[in-house]
Amino acid sequence: MTQVSVVGPDDGEAIQLGPARMRILEDGTTTGHRLGIGEITLAPHTEGPPQHRHAQHDEGFYVVSGTVHFTVGETTHVAPAGTLAMIPPGAPHTFANPGDTPAVMLNTFTPDLYVQYFRDLRDMIAAGQELTPESTVTVMSRYATEPATDYA
Repeated sequence: MTQVSVVGPDDGEAIQLGPARMRILEDGTTTGHRLGIGEITLAPHTEGPPQHRHAQHDEGFYVVSGTVHFTVGETTHVAPAGTLAMIPPGAPHTFANPGDTPAVMLNTFTPDLYVQYFRDLRDMIAAGQELTPESTVTVMSRYATEPATDYA
């Protein structure tokens, strides 16, 4: 029989990354590594990672609550709840919550390659290394992701 995964509202693997929280809902185990899913909660006035490009996976963001600003290259898109942003491989992007309330996004990775990135950041912080743009970029590089320095 095929295994089914049901993750309740208090379940999943929670990873605190400074003012951002990632809750891994599907790490690829149930989907044969075709899809990973996380829930990102951004505290008010929170910047996301340095603008970057993925080479091997698509990334999707569905804004569940709050308003998120997605920057793609030089263009910023204001995305209120109900907005979906799909980022194909090679597209420079980042996100932020400049508002006064938390923002929550459902985050997808196709395939699930990038789920481990969040675990690596957690482990880096636990080992005493500071979460900086430079340390984040170093971890990104393990997952076919590079900074979009032409838009830094």
